[in-house]
Amino acid sequence: MQKFFRELYGTGIIFFYYIKWFVFIGLPILYYGLDYNHNTVMDVLWVYCFVLISKDFIVRVIFKEKYCDIEVKKR
Repeated sequence: MQKFFRELYGTGIIFFYYIKWFVFIGLPILYYGLDYNHNTVMDVLWVYCFVLISKDFIVRVIFKEKYCDIEVKKR
């Protein structure tokens, strides 16, 4: 059972790594620009994409200072 959840988690991360921007930008366009009906599943996926984009922003911008301050030892 634990292996199943690891595979599901890994698949979700890889899948949303590539499509998170399409869902994040495209879904509001579909809802408000093209008058599509709201779908609860797509709303949950949009929130998940928002969380992934926020995580990427926090790691790349805020924690970047910590990694840039580490000096590499010269041999």
